[in-house]
Amino acid sequence: MDSDNVYELYTQGTRLLEDGDFHAATVPLKRARDLEPEKTSIREALGRALFKAQRYEQAAAEFEAVVDRAPTDDYALFCLGRSLQQLGRHQQARKPLALAAQLRPDRRDYALYRERSRRRAA
Repeated sequence: MDSDNVYELYTQGTRLLEDGDFHAATVPLKRARDLEPEKTSIREALGRALFKAQRYEQAAAEFEAVVDRAPTDDYALFCLGRSLQQLGRHQQARKPLALAAQLRPDRRDYALYRERSRRRAA
């Protein structure tokens, strides 16, 4: 499959994601990810769709793949932490949430969720 088709899959998936059809969005986004596993934009969109579909374990794996490739991506770190929180893994969520909050001190939501994990992990 050529890059135009990967882009079409990505576009279709993000359109479904924006329309709130989270489960359906995972189908073209997974296909795009399988064809271009190094593309962080595809993996982030897939992670968002999986998170919204309440498939937190899979979402965490996608966000972790993004963080592995882009360790200063504050949004991916935040989403990884939120996915781990949803799984009840607050101790593990602390690090990515703390990093996200440090990278973007202007984001109050990052600090809020960091504090929640800090309290629940204790």
